[in-house]
Amino acid sequence: MIPFLELRASYDELKPQLDEAFARFMQSGWYVLGKEVELFEEAYANYCAAEHCVGVGSGLDALHLSLRALDLGPGDEIIVPSNTYIATWLAVTQVGATIVPVEPDEATHNLCPLATAAALTSKTKAIMPVNLYGQPVDYDAFSSLANKHQLKIVIDNAQAQGARYKGRRVGALADIECHSYYPSKNLGAFGEAGAITTNSPAIAERIRSLRNYGSRQRYVNEECGYNSRIDALQAAFLRVKLDKLDAWNEKRSQIAQRYIDELSDVEQISLPSSPDWAGSVWHLFVIRHQHRDAFQEKLKAEGVQTLIHYPIPPHASQAYATLNYSEPDFPVAMQLAQSVLSLPLHPYLDDQQVDLVISAVRAAAAA
Repeated sequence: MIPFLELRASYDELKPQLDEAFARFMQSGWYVLGKEVELFEEAYANYCAAEHCVGVGSGLDALHLSLRALDLGPGDEIIVPSNTYIATWLAVTQVGATIVPVEPDEATHNLCPLATAAALTSKTKAIMPVNLYGQPVDYDAFSSLANKHQLKIVIDNAQAQGARYKGRRVGALADIECHSYYPSKNLGAFGEAGAITTNSPAIAERIRSLRNYGSRQRYVNEECGYNSRIDALQAAFLRVKLDKLDAWNEKRSQIAQRYIDELSDVEQISLPSSPDWAGSVWHLFVIRHQHRDAFQEKLKAEGVQTLIHYPIPPHASQAYATLNYSEPDFPVAMQLAQSVLSLPLHPYLDDQQVDLVISAVRAAAAA
């Protein structure tokens, strides 16, 4: 069986550096925030060409604290994709704002700027696009809307560390960009971790306070905050892995290109679509098949493990039953949920394994 993902492989590759980081951390005697966090925040801000990086407990915390830092809440409408992981929606719920789901572009699966424009009202205060599957959204289109209607843009960049938009690295395009370092991400920790990047010193300072009980000075609590500090050990590990991120992303791109080149004639599947300006880092390689579940079983029989991202759109989940949406309310999101399938794609797939995946897809399609 070719596994969908190999999480231990990065440790095997970087064992001396990671072990040294662990020993350095343990010997430091400082285990919350401190030098390791500061060094990672500086390194990741520089990587994204952003003025500031603030490490937090998770990607969801990054989204939630970003909305808090913008003082968004009850009475405010925030546009989110109908096709996304539920964390994007949960952040809006956590600040008490109103979720306004908008359908994706069916070709890219990313939030559609035209549909977003049609959904704006006088109560709209922010847009939360997601760089889904590692591919950046059309940022300039959203920026034009934001400038015209005085909106904030908070990008969910959980899946696209290192991606480029029209040659510019993501991470410093929007008012705030939110990052997840969940272990399966392109830049993954060995546990939970997240961060925000921004060019605004005021936003960065507010989030530093919010992540630390609403305090910038010990025992001086300026507001009701949270305990969402990035784990210092994870920060040390992430700084080691950051040096490899571009090389890992390049390997992902090479594998994705092989899939595209060698599966383009398989009529039963739809391959990913990527605009010329989108420098994807291929967090996921998502195909579509009209009979996805049966196709997935055939691939399993051929020895290829696949995953579905995502089988239940947020509007159809039990968590949001109180919003009284029905499944047909967002037909594009539902069509994607019923047809998408993610093939194995990570930096540790060798050429023989890629050959086997390609052969398996062809065999399953023919069957």
